[in-house]
Amino acid sequence: MAKRRRSLKSYSLTPYHVALGLFFSAAIALGLVLGGIFFYLSLGLPDISKLINYEPPAATQVLDRHGEVLAYWYKERRFPVPLSQMPSYLIQAFVAAEDSRFFEHRGLDFWGILRAALVDIKARRIVQGGSTITQQVARSLLLSRERSFIRKLKEAILAWEIDSALTKDEILTIYLNHIYLGAGAYGVEAAARTYFNKHVWELSLPEAALIAGLTPAPSRYNPLKNPRLALKRRAYVLRRMAEEGYISWEEAEKALKSPLRLNPADFSPRKEALYFLSYLKDRLEKKFGPDLYVKGYTIYTTLDLTWQEAAEKSLREDVLQIARRNRKKESPQAAVVCLENGSGAVRVLIGGRDYQKSQFNRVVQARRQPGSAFKPLLWALVLEKRLATVASQVVDEPVVLPGNSPGNYWQPRNFDKSYLGPISLRTALVHSRNTVAVKLAYAVGLSDLITFAKTLGIKSPLAKDYSVALGSSGLSLLELTRAYTAFANQGFLLRETLVENIFDRHGKDLSLQFETEKPVISPETAFLMTYLLKEVVRTGTGRCARALGVPAGGKTGTTDNYHDAWFIGFTREVTCGVWIGYDSIKPLGRLETGGRAACPLWLKVMKDRPEGYSGEDFDPPAGIIFAEMKDFDPLRGEETLWIPLREDEAPALKNSLPSSRWPRFLRELLRPRGFW
Repeated sequence: MAKRRRSLKSYSLTPYHVALGLFFSAAIALGLVLGGIFFYLSLGLPDISKLINYEPPAATQVLDRHGEVLAYWYKERRFPVPLSQMPSYLIQAFVAAEDSRFFEHRGLDFWGILRAALVDIKARRIVQGGSTITQQVARSLLLSRERSFIRKLKEAILAWEIDSALTKDEILTIYLNHIYLGAGAYGVEAAARTYFNKHVWELSLPEAALIAGLTPAPSRYNPLKNPRLALKRRAYVLRRMAEEGYISWEEAEKALKSPLRLNPADFSPRKEALYFLSYLKDRLEKKFGPDLYVKGYTIYTTLDLTWQEAAEKSLREDVLQIARRNRKKESPQAAVVCLENGSGAVRVLIGGRDYQKSQFNRVVQARRQPGSAFKPLLWALVLEKRLATVASQVVDEPVVLPGNSPGNYWQPRNFDKSYLGPISLRTALVHSRNTVAVKLAYAVGLSDLITFAKTLGIKSPLAKDYSVALGSSGLSLLELTRAYTAFANQGFLLRETLVENIFDRHGKDLSLQFETEKPVISPETAFLMTYLLKEVVRTGTGRCARALGVPAGGKTGTTDNYHDAWFIGFTREVTCGVWIGYDSIKPLGRLETGGRAACPLWLKVMKDRPEGYSGEDFDPPAGIIFAEMKDFDPLRGEETLWIPLREDEAPALKNSLPSSRWPRFLRELLRPRGFW
């Protein structure tokens, strides 16, 4: 019996066993509670799968045709770079300062959490985060910025999941490209450019340490505003790097002594290109929408920044000169656009005197009367319909036509209020005879003229009366300049293009659907118009353009009371249009015609072209011959000219030169030098 009592006593519970049982029970209960909390919180957690192929919002880079930066467009100024392009000491600086055990833990640093928790409990509020780099990724990309224990628990769960799904390098790539580093810079590449105007892979150790030190309080440690605090924080990062063995203490001491050499980059758009950029942005927003500001495109535009800068300088000089010679306090406005004939590429676009003072783009938004600059469209229709040849005789005489209302009459007059009598179609355009223009409009028909203008790309509404022949309807400089390119392009019309290439952030070329060229007039008509407009330059109102020194055609335009001055001209390579006037519709000054006010600016702009000109003349198409004729010019008297005609227009003429059927060297030999 005693023996049995001893056996029972050996199995009796001691205080140690009770305590141990309670501990395990409490642990199980706590585990169940924590498991329940984990399960509950997991139900509402965001999906981390989007981080696997995560692409942060990135800035779009806009370049000119030669790769010069014009602008950055973004919602967050970020330029993502792969981890392989970041120097090792930059990565080490962030790890040492933010999460020294990053490469050992599984997304959570429990010792760091315990340390932070003790501080928070003592302060009775969230004071210290103790977050790992992985937790910061979870918070930045998947959670709100709310400071609460619930959010911290969610953050911890997500960090564990992220560390399980991604490699350490992938987590660092996301972190270093996403983190905000002050002064509008997101990610280390943007920070390197913002503070030092260099790429991240070009950073020195002291520069990398300074950027890494910005993380806890980017605004507070911003070196542009608080250089002393920034240096103090840099010293902390360098010390931590030495403590962790990433650099030696000697390297740390040397970096500590390095002075703060800031070189902030300027991310503002090039002021010389603001009118072009505004027009470009409007066009691309319609194609890409909000993606334009977050997808990190690289856009090579058609703009030639070197030419644009020179043209803008010439524009400012000329409008100031016009104001001075007319004793006006305010300089007039001006606009210039230059298109490459073969492609429609916009090489120069200046919409006004100063974009900062007026964002109104006078190249595309203004609708001003072009005056006689519209006449070449009418002459082209006459030639296209075969109603006349360039040698046909017309009578420059007073004309009376019905007015806008019954009983009213309209009597158009020439600029010089004189009449030349019988003259050729060539002379009528060279000296811009208004009465002849009205007669021609009457001959071709008003509806046909309006339809033909639309065919040449004129989209602005045109007046349904014969004053349209004299340029009474407002047009944009761009649409009229574009119409002239059909003459230089052998009858083909191209829509203007602003972009040469667009690449996504991975370098993939995004194909753009450009409008294909379309024939709007015959090659013969285009060449005949080229001849006529070259004659305007040789002996007419566009004589100032002769100083360019290469074959060029063009036409002036002047409106009533000298409100508007135009000149649109072209060479084989480019077509440029110039408009000068006041926004308030007031006179530029007495005798400020297209030839005096606009043509000199056109000449300067054309001379500013970096590539220069080949000097080659326009080649006539197969159906053109040259015939000798005498023509009267009011300024030069009677001249003997070789004029172009369609082959079937003068079959019996002697001394004709078959143009394209003869070898080129023979055509050059026989081409009359005075004519060309």
